[in-house]
Amino acid sequence: MSKEYDEYLREHIGAVRKAGAWMVDNLKTIRDMRPLDVHAFGKHVENHDRSKWGVAEYGPYDAYFYGDRDEDAFNRAWLYHIHKNPHHWQHWLLMNDDGKYRDPDKVIPIEMPRVYALEMVADWWSFSWRSGNLEEVFGWYEGHRDNIILHPKTREYVESVLDEILVRLASE
Repeated sequence: MSKEYDEYLREHIGAVRKAGAWMVDNLKTIRDMRPLDVHAFGKHVENHDRSKWGVAEYGPYDAYFYGDRDEDAFNRAWLYHIHKNPHHWQHWLLMNDDGKYRDPDKVIPIEMPRVYALEMVADWWSFSWRSGNLEEVFGWYEGHRDNIILHPKTREYVESVLDEILVRLASE
């Protein structure tokens, strides 16, 4: 256990919560959602990345980022994480057992429920909140867009949320 990883986790989760609260307070997309879905989004943000404190993730993540880089242990922890946390786009990729998944064009993205897509945006945006440059996420997304495999409807929704954030930030 390291103080550095503990501090990182607390800061990251705090930044996700700030991003999520800002989104609830400022985005029409969220105001137009059913109250139950807004509540669900709030709960997901409040409980964001709790699995990182568990034994399956904590040690391998801590060692990978702040100690001896055991890539195999980290990869197992990352796989566990994305399967426990549906706010990751990788959680929504179907890899059939017919061998077609070996062709990158044959991985089938499943549409993400909007509460998870919103949490994913809050997760990405949290790094901008930590750096103090709230527009940093837009450059990050453009740089990573081609490597993020999303269902077309999910991509359209995520990009509309990012656009709405950018417009709202410009008006402040």
